[in-house]
Amino acid sequence: MRTTSILAGLALIVAILSAAGFAWAIRPDEMLSNPKLEARARAIGKELRCLVCQNESIDDSDADLAHDLRVLVRQRVAAGDTDEQAKQYIVARYGNYVLLKPPFDAETYLLWFGPLVLLLCAGGVATIYYRRAASIVETAPLSAEETRRLAALIGDTEAENKEA
Repeated sequence: MRTTSILAGLALIVAILSAAGFAWAIRPDEMLSNPKLEARARAIGKELRCLVCQNESIDDSDADLAHDLRVLVRQRVAAGDTDEQAKQYIVARYGNYVLLKPPFDAETYLLWFGPLVLLLCAGGVATIYYRRAASIVETAPLSAEETRRLAALIGDTEAENKEA
């Protein structure tokens, strides 16, 4: 019973520490004193991609560039920008790639349709491969006479002797 309690306590501590790991990316010196503005800045940060990590938001990343972007977002929010204005300010500097959910427009068609095109190409190649493999005709083994004639042509006396 006591061992179970200790293990449960350790599991709880590990769970709390692993969940809190993401919160450690935001440094205390970059947080805004106004809780409403800080909440807005965090919401914006969750929509922006860390350009170093590429698969994390700037709020989840420990990279120096992510820190700079978080500070920049907080400066824009503190200056009175709306959420959309603050996002557009970052997009104007870094392009649509900085958005975790890029817009659906002509610049991002490849991003949206690229995986589908690759999947269709792979399916086409697989279909062609299996159709060609199915159309290959199995050849019948050589008869005894054909084996003897082949051996005579290539000068293999051992094969001729085996047949005889």
